[in-house]
Amino acid sequence: MGLLLIAGFGLLVIDRTLRASALDEAERVAQNEAAIFAAGLESELDKFSLVPLVLARDPQVQSLLLGDRMQQAGLNRRLEQIAQQSAAAAIYLMDDDGLTLAASNWNRPDSFIGSNYRFRNYFREAIASGTANEFALGTVSRRPGLYITRRVNTPSGPAGIVTIKVEFDTIEANWAKATSGVYVTDADGVILVTSKPAWRFNTTRPVAAGRRNMEQDRQQFGKSKLPFFTPGTGIAPAEAALIKSVEPVAPFNWQLHLLSDPSISLAAAQANARLLFLLLLVLAVCTVVAAAFSIRQREARAQRLVNERTVLLRDQLQQANRLATLGQITAGVGHEIRQPVAAIRILAETGERLVERGAHDDARANFTRITALTDRIGTITDELRRFSRRRNRAPRNVPLRQVIDGALLLLRDRIAQFEIDLVVPPEPALNLIVRGEHVALEQVLVNLLQNALDAAGQRGRVAIEVTEAGPFIRLSVFDNGPGLTADLRTSLFQPFATTKADGLGLGLVISQDIMRGLGGDLLADEISAGACFTMVIPCT
Repeated sequence: MGLLLIAGFGLLVIDRTLRASALDEAERVAQNEAAIFAAGLESELDKFSLVPLVLARDPQVQSLLLGDRMQQAGLNRRLEQIAQQSAAAAIYLMDDDGLTLAASNWNRPDSFIGSNYRFRNYFREAIASGTANEFALGTVSRRPGLYITRRVNTPSGPAGIVTIKVEFDTIEANWAKATSGVYVTDADGVILVTSKPAWRFNTTRPVAAGRRNMEQDRQQFGKSKLPFFTPGTGIAPAEAALIKSVEPVAPFNWQLHLLSDPSISLAAAQANARLLFLLLLVLAVCTVVAAAFSIRQREARAQRLVNERTVLLRDQLQQANRLATLGQITAGVGHEIRQPVAAIRILAETGERLVERGAHDDARANFTRITALTDRIGTITDELRRFSRRRNRAPRNVPLRQVIDGALLLLRDRIAQFEIDLVVPPEPALNLIVRGEHVALEQVLVNLLQNALDAAGQRGRVAIEVTEAGPFIRLSVFDNGPGLTADLRTSLFQPFATTKADGLGLGLVISQDIMRGLGGDLLADEISAGACFTMVIPCT
């Protein structure tokens, strides 16, 4: 019995908690929806408010009001076009006596032209103060809408008003599809715009006797007495009260009211509460903590092994990429070595004959040149050996000069064969110190330079630029090749994406992985012509 009581109490607590949470979430969502609806309505009102403001300053409008009747036909067509473009119900111009001179519906049977609307509140208020807004039933169409009015001023004084009528059928239809009920009230609580047409021109506040002008209400709303009504009655089940959210609508001093039915959210919360209770009950009965801990331990060990294997495979892939790069530049490096070897042989043979003739000074000069050439060969072979060995992962301070000179040394012959116009950074840039690993940085730069040589082609132009960017040094390689297409740019750093017939599409992927492992990055910059790749290297 005790266990049953505890279980029942737990179910009650879970149910109450989830219901409260679901109700809070439903209220938050409803408030957000109300804010969205209000912002959408404000946007529409702002758009339409600009039309009379602009037309009131229009020379054609002012000319017609000043007596130039030749402007009427042209202005009618203009107003018709503006109404169609802005989706306004009607746009019309009245003189200072309320007589309509031009209208967008000039060619319809219910045209406003010739009608006098000086009895309208918006006319009197606009003539007096310059602007007016009134929501009312149309005198001819009997359709509700908002009249936005602006006075037309001429050098001789007020000459008339421009009015645009806005109807909200589309907005109301969209509201009806999305919610249980939406309505907009004016400052007196009268419902103007609503997803439920039956609610329109009812008041949400009790009206005391004598507080409203019945004749004015009849002209404006079509009702001498506005009934009191509470929107939302009968929408939601009795056990679930509607959520009511209110948002202001500027600049007309309106309020938007959103009614939301939380019954679906509460039913889902109740189902979730029961499901959660069953799960907790099962977990309480089944003592699987030790087994779950053991499984997590085994998974952690397996994950460590996977991570170690991934690191090893990444290192092997980078090493394979270096060796493949060496294979591509072997012919050029061989040419760099064969030339000094041939020169050494000639100098040695010449030196032997000079010694036999007793020209010891000339022989000594030959031997000095032989020493310099062997030093050159040693420099090349040392660079090859350093480039090919597995790198030390510990970053250190590296002069950019070493990285750039080493890469250019390996590619010197290929650059000469292509007759490339090569631009290198100035001395101050070469003396900058970066934080990284020499071989890794050189590997990435060799890859970028090879790609640039392939893109630039015979007698092309390749430039290396170095710039400082806060805690990083940006080493960029430019070429004047065909550049990168939009499709190629999106897949540059994806494995096996290549434009070369014999390429695997791994060079840039590996290079970017190397740079990110050093705390930097490899980027493809957008330039107007050619291509540019940038190594982002941490500073010391």
